[in-house]
Amino acid sequence: MELEMTFPGGVAVETRIGEFTVRTDQPTGDGGGNSAPSPYALFFASIGTCAGFYALRFCQVRKIDTAGLGVRMFVERDESSGKVATIRIEVKLPPGFPEKYRGAIERAVDSCTVKRTILDPPRFEIVVR
Repeated sequence: MELEMTFPGGVAVETRIGEFTVRTDQPTGDGGGNSAPSPYALFFASIGTCAGFYALRFCQVRKIDTAGLGVRMFVERDESSGKVATIRIEVKLPPGFPEKYRGAIERAVDSCTVKRTILDPPRFEIVVR
């Protein structure tokens, strides 16, 4: 996978991913125009959307009605260091969700590829040309 970043102005950054463009900016307090989510916010969004995808597919494959299915994510910081201490993902099951699948959907959401990549991080290389 190849991504290309360009700089449309201010501190905004646009990333080309195949045929898509994802824009980021910084909050006004950090010198940005607050015209798009920050890269850090998108980092968390990628975790949440991955978890949501796994919950959705779990239900779709089993032909469970997804009306009312939802995912919320909470990022909790350590007050002394400011670092992220806990990421809590809550899955709201749709009405009538079969009780026998509660543990299975939890395992499915827990297998999110983005989360697994964080737990077993890649090696980073920086090349300046």
